[in-house]
Amino acid sequence: MIDFALTDELRELQDRTRAFIRDVVMPYEGDAREGAHGPSDELRGELIAKAGEAGLLSPHVGPEWGGLGLDHVGKAVVFEEAGYSPLGPHALNIAAPDEGNMHLLEQVASEDQKEHYLQPLAAGAVRSVFSMTEPDGGAGSDPGMLKTTARADGDDFVISGRKWLITGAQGAAFQIVMARTFDRHGSDIGATMFLADMTVSGCTVSRVLETMDANLTGGHAVVDYDNVRVPGAAILGEPGKGFRYAQVRLAPARLTHCMRWLGAARRCHDVAVDYARNRHAFGKPIGEHEGVGFQLADNEMDMHMSRLAIWHAAWVLDQGERGGTESSMAKVACSEALGRVVDRAVQVLGGLGITGDTVVMRTYKDIRAFRIYDGPSEVHRWALARRILRAN
Repeated sequence: MIDFALTDELRELQDRTRAFIRDVVMPYEGDAREGAHGPSDELRGELIAKAGEAGLLSPHVGPEWGGLGLDHVGKAVVFEEAGYSPLGPHALNIAAPDEGNMHLLEQVASEDQKEHYLQPLAAGAVRSVFSMTEPDGGAGSDPGMLKTTARADGDDFVISGRKWLITGAQGAAFQIVMARTFDRHGSDIGATMFLADMTVSGCTVSRVLETMDANLTGGHAVVDYDNVRVPGAAILGEPGKGFRYAQVRLAPARLTHCMRWLGAARRCHDVAVDYARNRHAFGKPIGEHEGVGFQLADNEMDMHMSRLAIWHAAWVLDQGERGGTESSMAKVACSEALGRVVDRAVQVLGGLGITGDTVVMRTYKDIRAFRIYDGPSEVHRWALARRILRAN
């Protein structure tokens, strides 16, 4: 039987994180340094400094890198509390794509690469990029369509191609680039991950896209690679194993998205509940009308089931299992359920819900993308159906 009871230590950490988000982070909401492409690096740095003072910075990485070394269940608790504010994940240094990149670097990078890339990333001193998605018929939901190439040239590799929807590229310090790799004989050896500074010659952030969401520093960009030369030492892990490493990153990353968005949906629900208690119509608080009260009840059920799905998938990962199926199911269930929670919050608030006077409108726009990134719901369902049909 899975025991989801929190330890005293984790309960204390939950309370401490909740208080930090409420008392320190939430007063920054509406800061002029937050724009169409998320909080500025200046605002992000200010919040990170405060999280460091509170002992809450990068709780997901190991103590040797300045973190708390939380397991996946521990992350489920803390990340939900951080997600209660749009700025919370930035303050704790657990926002995408940095959080997933830190996990990948801890698992795969060499000691030299960890010192050079992971250490400043875990300290919140820099931001990073995971560069895989492509336009023009390239890699997206089907990574096998990868078009960006890396060709061996002596001891180096030369990367050419175009990526898009690359989160945080504007202002990031370094990147993890996925490219189809060809050895010195011209043979395709599969996808490889490369580490490179964003300032490397030939790499250009050519456009920052206008998107629905505004919750990630640097926004989402188009990045061009024009004969970018990197040394063989830039390979992350082993050549040709990029897709395998992508799963090392993506299975936990899908789940941490669920954790953060659960906190955001809970915030919207709390706003709606408070409004339903105090807004009167037809002789009583609107929450006492079934049309509103039932929506609040449905919200509670959707959040409860999402939390159970998250914690179960986290528990599977903590047992040392790959957890791909569990995180995939949780990603679909949570992205859709939490989207419903926020949508109902808008409906309960009525006209107030479509204004910027509460966090709900912003969250409604931000959370919609959750059903698309890290695999749209339809692709996860398709993959799950294939597993079902292959099962004995």
